[in-house]
Amino acid sequence: MLKNKLQKYTLILASGSPRRQQFFKDLDLDFEIRLKEIEEIYPPELKAEEITNYLAELKANAFEGKLKPNEILITSDTIVWHNNKALGKPKDAQDAFDILKSLSNATHEVITSVCFKTNAKTALIHEITKVTFNELSDESIRYYIENYKPFDKAGAYGIQEWIGFVGVSKIEGSYANVMGMPTDKVFEYLSNLS
Repeated sequence: MLKNKLQKYTLILASGSPRRQQFFKDLDLDFEIRLKEIEEIYPPELKAEEITNYLAELKANAFEGKLKPNEILITSDTIVWHNNKALGKPKDAQDAFDILKSLSNATHEVITSVCFKTNAKTALIHEITKVTFNELSDESIRYYIENYKPFDKAGAYGIQEWIGFVGVSKIEGSYANVMGMPTDKVFEYLSNLS
């Protein structure tokens, strides 16, 4: 359906994330993967979606002057926003434990921004999903870290994994967004391209 509409475009996903790549396959879209190493550093005064908007656009700007007229570059960034600070990927097992302990018996926000860049323009969208965890025992947190090694995930967890099944009591908003891509909004944006 959307694939036919986008035939004149080449979609480029600038993400090494297997989950984001799978989303594009599941949306039945043809796409290329192009990666550039970016230092994900943002100004300290930024908050919540300002951070993800900034980083998604930063990743897109690395391709400035490198896009052909029919190419649409898609970059994204996800953070967990909790207690007024951004939780990124854990540095090690202790950091992962501390992050999950802070999320236990509390509600946090998962924020993803997606940047669409062409030669002519840059557009940004973002999505915020609220996730509430039950109280997590130290034992269950350790079990999860040892068996699932969530070191490549913002907030030290994947909602589609064991911890999501046993720990998440409530979710408000897009489930796919918690996995790193607000697929409904991406689909809507691409559907509205002329």
